[in-house]
Amino acid sequence: MATYLEFIQQNEERDGVRFSWNVWPSSRLEATRMVVPLACLLTPLKERPDLPPVQYEPVLCSRPTCKAILNPLCQVDYRAKLWACNFCYQRNQFPPAYTGIAETNQPAELMPQFSTIEYVIQRGPQTPLIFLYVVDTCLEEDDLQALKESLQMSLSLLPPDALVGLITFGRMVQVHELSCEGISKSYVFRGTKDLTAKQIQDMLGLSKPAMPMQQGRPAQPQEHPFVSSRFLQPVHKIDMTLTDLLGELQRDPWPVTQGKRPLRSTGVALSIAVGLLEGTFPNTGARIMLFTGGPPTQGPGMVVGDELKVPIRSWHDIEKDNARFMKKATKHYEMLANRTATNGHCIDIYACALDQTGLLEMKCCTNLTGGHMVMGDSFNTSLFKQTFQRIFSKDFNGDFRMAFGATLDVKTSRELKISGAIGPCISLNVKGPCVSENELGIGGTSQWKMCSLDPSSTLGIYFEVVNQHSAPVPQGGRGAIQFVTQYQHSSTQRRIRVTTIARNWADAQSQIRHIEAAFDQEAATVLMARLGVFRAESEEGPDVLRWLDRQLIRLCQKFGQYNKEDPTSFRLSDSFSLYPQFMFHLRRSPFLQVFNNSPDESSYYRHHFARQDLTQSLIMIQPILYSYSFHGPPEPVLLDSSSILADRILLMDTFFQIVIYLGETIAQWRKAGYQDMPEYENFKHLLQAPLDDAQEILQARFPMPRYINTEHGGSQARFLLSKVNPSQTHNNLYAWGQETGAPILTDDVSLQVFMDHLKKLAVSSAS
Repeated sequence: MATYLEFIQQNEERDGVRFSWNVWPSSRLEATRMVVPLACLLTPLKERPDLPPVQYEPVLCSRPTCKAILNPLCQVDYRAKLWACNFCYQRNQFPPAYTGIAETNQPAELMPQFSTIEYVIQRGPQTPLIFLYVVDTCLEEDDLQALKESLQMSLSLLPPDALVGLITFGRMVQVHELSCEGISKSYVFRGTKDLTAKQIQDMLGLSKPAMPMQQGRPAQPQEHPFVSSRFLQPVHKIDMTLTDLLGELQRDPWPVTQGKRPLRSTGVALSIAVGLLEGTFPNTGARIMLFTGGPPTQGPGMVVGDELKVPIRSWHDIEKDNARFMKKATKHYEMLANRTATNGHCIDIYACALDQTGLLEMKCCTNLTGGHMVMGDSFNTSLFKQTFQRIFSKDFNGDFRMAFGATLDVKTSRELKISGAIGPCISLNVKGPCVSENELGIGGTSQWKMCSLDPSSTLGIYFEVVNQHSAPVPQGGRGAIQFVTQYQHSSTQRRIRVTTIARNWADAQSQIRHIEAAFDQEAATVLMARLGVFRAESEEGPDVLRWLDRQLIRLCQKFGQYNKEDPTSFRLSDSFSLYPQFMFHLRRSPFLQVFNNSPDESSYYRHHFARQDLTQSLIMIQPILYSYSFHGPPEPVLLDSSSILADRILLMDTFFQIVIYLGETIAQWRKAGYQDMPEYENFKHLLQAPLDDAQEILQARFPMPRYINTEHGGSQARFLLSKVNPSQTHNNLYAWGQETGAPILTDDVSLQVFMDHLKKLAVSSAS
């Protein structure tokens, strides 16, 4: 028997699924007593080099309300050529292609190792991928130059038959026509007036061919494959023209007077981009890529006025209801995001500026459509350049790591219902027998749409056990869930990936130890954190922290072993032991604490937290700290102020930042130049080791993290000091009587104090 840890890892590698509980409580009452909901993290397109797609269509259950897909959990009668659906128990005939089926001759989808299988759909039109660049021209010269070079470079990375378009904006918005030889021609729109999709299509002359497609929607890309050929052209045709056009782009010509911001019509530019794609290629894989260097300052979607003396809104303004443009701007971008998602397109935002650019208002554009959000100081930094290049990276088959227009359909056995999902998706409002009344996240549906996916996009999906306490599940019974993801592969094929999993039911009265041993504390941490961050978008910060604390106390009361009113007797088993510590770091994280972060930064951090897989999410909650010293090889150390020693180098990975910190003695030696003396060769190697390791992380991460190299007493040491557990502070420095570690000037409680309080509350009969 493999251990639960091995079982969890095998399942994650094979199916891209991690459950909070791997043995399920068999009644609604018991499930609510478990505190942490039954939920899973699903990475629909997890990379599987060993999973070649099969070249035929899936076999569906014939019951119209079910339509589950044939899987290894179905009962099969090989003699009668029948199979029984494991979700609705309907008996189905195998299609004619399966006549040769037998015990010894099974199709892949019935073999247990293919609990995840991918089908290629041969029918239907093939449509090219579309990339529409929306470029801000109100940038400084060197910034604009760097951005133009990145865009020119990206043309060589696009698939050769992809369609590409260009919209530039400043005070006015220009839609560039790419088909005319020799002369550059563009349509200019005022940046202050919002236009409906129909007006945009009429003005660009797109409305004629767009008429017939309303009646027979699915077939439209074949009827006129390049209806928009003036604005969207295949890369291989206009590579030269577009390279020249980008090279000639000038800064926005409108003069900006002293003390004013440039007029930037981001809201209208995005609206035109959405309208252009809506009229030409609905329901096709398309990316709108917005590059902006400052906040929208005029027209619909403006976030701040053009007077520089009036700063852009802060958290303080928002709390005091003093952010006058916020509600209106957010509404504008939400409308655009919903329209884009309906059409299956996605919006990326690359915002590079030293001040805020309005990500708080625009975040729904990326969050609802699955687009990327990248935030940097300038387009001239390697952080932007390398992150942008990584979007076009390829997998082991040489295909782009991007998928479009995906829908996820979740089916459950009858003891379960679906409460909702949290991640880069939007609800398709499909009601059905397995949809729960109690919503968590985006609920009220069993299907979601994800307009863009990559191999690390991960959704949190929450379930509810609905089986009544009085109707026990038979011993040895299993609950099943099927995830069906249909998507457009970057090779423009339609594909369906099906994952079907089952877990055992257990009676929580007699088998509580089984359920406890099968708790996945890492998955539970991330799933609870997603719920907390989702709530933080609409609730006050302190309320969310109180909710998280209450849940943690209840979990400790349920699963801790203790004597009433005796905190010293409190113990948690191994499968729960790290959970309180994760919660401690989550409470201090930038996902829930907005102090010291601008509204844009908070939106940026939350955006990435809601879409990354389990490993990356845990690094965001509790950063990893490695120590380098002369005492042995590099080793992970506690994320604690006691780890900050004078003769150590520390490397901290917070996902968003990589920090290298030299202890006091090491910094002094480096200043003295010991690393350049031949007799101190080993010191030179010690200084180099963390740099090499940091480089390895920087190479692989998306988006590329900010790289910070600092030392004891350096101004940027704050990045490390703000993350470690402050076990020594200025308040208790002398009480310890030991001189190790670095005291941290903070009034935050330490993990030790947090745990003491937790134990006290867990064992008290009053709470």
